[in-house]
Amino acid sequence: MRRVVVTGMGAVSACGLGVDALWQGAVNGKSGVRPVDFPDLPQQRVGTAAALTAEDLEQLLAESGHRMRDPVASYAVHAAREAIAQSGLESDDIDDRCGVVIGSGFGGAKTLDDNYLAFGKDGSMRLDPMSVPKIMNNASASWVSMEFGAKGPIYCPSTACSSGSQGVGLAYQLIKGGAMERCIAGGSEACLVNGVFRVWELLRVMTADKNRPFSKDRNGMILGEGAGVLVLETLESAEARGATILCEIAGFGTNSDAGDLLRPDPERATKCMQLALEDAGLQSSDIGYVNAHGTGTVANDVTETGALREVFGADLEGVEISSTKPVHGHSLGAAGAIELIVAAKALMEQTAPPTINFNEIDPKIGLDPVANTARAIDTGAVMSNSLAFGGVNASVILKRFDG
Repeated sequence: MRRVVVTGMGAVSACGLGVDALWQGAVNGKSGVRPVDFPDLPQQRVGTAAALTAEDLEQLLAESGHRMRDPVASYAVHAAREAIAQSGLESDDIDDRCGVVIGSGFGGAKTLDDNYLAFGKDGSMRLDPMSVPKIMNNASASWVSMEFGAKGPIYCPSTACSSGSQGVGLAYQLIKGGAMERCIAGGSEACLVNGVFRVWELLRVMTADKNRPFSKDRNGMILGEGAGVLVLETLESAEARGATILCEIAGFGTNSDAGDLLRPDPERATKCMQLALEDAGLQSSDIGYVNAHGTGTVANDVTETGALREVFGADLEGVEISSTKPVHGHSLGAAGAIELIVAAKALMEQTAPPTINFNEIDPKIGLDPVANTARAIDTGAVMSNSLAFGGVNASVILKRFDG
């Protein structure tokens, strides 16, 4: 089995365009959550989300937009351009041995929403004739493939909040097993539209206040959007072309609860993390930072903390844990990829970003996360977790590259 390294990263988030904007927002606790207004939701209860600024959206669409693309694909293309540029890959390097795996939960949500409103509310029959290619979930992966001429396999995991993590994990497994030499992998989501926002409101899992993962007074999540894309390749490939190696993907674990559609199972989350550790050949004591799924809902945080205690045991006291969702929002299909990029930067910078808005330890879970201010860490490995609706769990372990 071949070693797999990361040579490029790109991001689009409410913190701004680019990985640096995402990292600066996360490490400094500067939230991208801002007021949002949906004029077609007269009973809108939640008034904030981690949305791109109008200026960032205008710039992104000017640089990466296309009349046949929904914003979800434009987000992916924009992030992929940054990742490819950092990796130093040339056009000759991107061939039939280069694949694309871009996950998405909703696909072309804006196109679907616009057409539903035009037809259902206004009675218009003049709908977008390019709706089908814009709505389909694999559009982001296909557009990235066409953008760079990647002729290898294309996949689009659509596994709710684990889509981005599974996208990277699948790419890692395919490269490790010899099915491809390199891959452009991650997740993209552009879900802040009338219909999607409303149905999330109806689930009663979003907060009308601030997102406070693991805090005693937590009462819900904050919806977000964006994209995270990483360039993965074999160690031999990266070294042969003199690429700068950012970190190594050491392990990946994924499984399913086969239980409740909405409520995660702590035993299966535990097993998922253990699978990742086994794949990496590491002990729990080797992990110095965990970027938790940490949605800020009552049920998720109890479940995840219970699983972390089972996995780390007494070692948990020496692990820094945080959720960065209060900064960049819960971006659903892009969340795992965005948070993995944050975890990679934490490893590279040896700094654990904070869980902002944290007020008080919840005695029911007893977890004291990295609260409100970043902390220095000294570790060779970090973990990023995703626990998705549908009972889909994914854990990715990154290791510092030491040659």
